[in-house]
Amino acid sequence: MRAGSPFFFIAAFLPQLALAAEPTGEWVVASKKAHIRIVDCAGVLWGVVSWQQNPGGLDAKNPDPAKRSRPTLGMPVLMDLKAKGPNRWDGALYNSNNGKTYTGGITVVAPNLVRVRGCVLGFLCGGEDWTRVEEAGQADKDAAAICKAMGSAPSLD
Repeated sequence: MRAGSPFFFIAAFLPQLALAAEPTGEWVVASKKAHIRIVDCAGVLWGVVSWQQNPGGLDAKNPDPAKRSRPTLGMPVLMDLKAKGPNRWDGALYNSNNGKTYTGGITVVAPNLVRVRGCVLGFLCGGEDWTRVEEAGQADKDAAAICKAMGSAPSLD
């Protein structure tokens, strides 16, 4: 009976080890119409649009008239996400389809899958799953540029 105890102890913690994947990298949104690059800027996660199926989109529904002509490519959509527990980061999410910013965050569900959730009034929440995609070889350079644009430095992991 004692010989089986270490097995059960280790097996109980394997799911946690499997979910230790980092959320940084390139992700395709559920609709497959965009990629979001998530970067770690000194312990804070940011996500920007890095690819669009239909290039040339503008942030036309932004509540700030000065931002309505900005391109959606390169635009932050995951903002100021801070770790809130194992595999979970909370902050703000911007939806350019309606120009609204939501509270919410991301949870790493599996090494190649994150759940993105946004909430209204703190309890009416919805979300979608994003799948990791292969990165194009400039990930470190892109991360530094993104962090600089967000006013932070990239993490030096």
